[in-house]
Amino acid sequence: MSSPPPPRKGFYRQEVTKTAWEVRELYRDLQPVGSGAYGAVCSAIDSRTGTKVAIKKLYRPFQSELFAKRAYRELRLLKHMRHENVIGLLDVFTPDDTLDDFTDFYLVMPFMGTDLGKLMKHEKLSDDRIQFLVYQILRGLKYIHAAGIVHRDLKPGNLAVNEDCELKILDFGLARQADSEMTGYVVTRWYRAPEVILNWMRYTQTVDIWSVGCIMAEMITGKILFKGSDHLDQLMEIMKVTGTPPPEFVQRLQSQDAKNYMESLPELEKKDFASVLKNATPLGKEGPSSQSFLLSTFTPAKRRVPYFSPFCPPLDSN
Repeated sequence: MSSPPPPRKGFYRQEVTKTAWEVRELYRDLQPVGSGAYGAVCSAIDSRTGTKVAIKKLYRPFQSELFAKRAYRELRLLKHMRHENVIGLLDVFTPDDTLDDFTDFYLVMPFMGTDLGKLMKHEKLSDDRIQFLVYQILRGLKYIHAAGIVHRDLKPGNLAVNEDCELKILDFGLARQADSEMTGYVVTRWYRAPEVILNWMRYTQTVDIWSVGCIMAEMITGKILFKGSDHLDQLMEIMKVTGTPPPEFVQRLQSQDAKNYMESLPELEKKDFASVLKNATPLGKEGPSSQSFLLSTFTPAKRRVPYFSPFCPPLDSN
């Protein structure tokens, strides 16, 4: 087997967790941070400033039309994001010399340190921290939604947190314009809104609000709120809390099979949400239930945003 050609001028090659990385020489000390289905992330030091950055390498982004669309979508959106609670793009580069050789590219972003999923595994969050973190999620979402974008993949692993409890929303590979036709297979199952599970072809930013509610409940209790084993079991787990959906929800389903399935289900009563948050402190129970919080209804338009006035400066519209 022939050895690969040397890196292009200004780049160097390094193996990280059995994967070849080829990055600009100004980014030194590559260290693995994590990986997922679509890519891997390393930390590095920007030699110009001495600051730590995160570099994301997408796995074979042009291997299929689906992967290429996801890569293009993430790059296009990151390029325009300018908000303190949304990750931004510091740099983008490819080690390839020509368009004919173009197979890889790398995204450089601020390094945050950890994500909400890892944070919850290591410590119990106080009420003040939960309020502050969810406030930042909603603040970032307001910015994203104002641009007409639905994130569609909100989960603890896509929420970066630094040592000062500052949060940024990550990963726009599944984000779409709110008025475009949607696919149902988005969002990690446990954080999917009912209308996503039932494959509405057009849904709104309220699917992100549902995900935030699931994440907040997980922060309060330390447990995943709706842990279904498949999409139908996920729906049943939701209905055990929200009750049977109203007729107007069922009528909006495009699929007759989905309508028939929903109409065949037994009647389930809606639970008091405070009873679901069994291990919550008084504040944790008070906030979601008294404010008719995010998860209390199947009907997307009736989902509400909660109780974060302690963190809102006067006239905060961002």
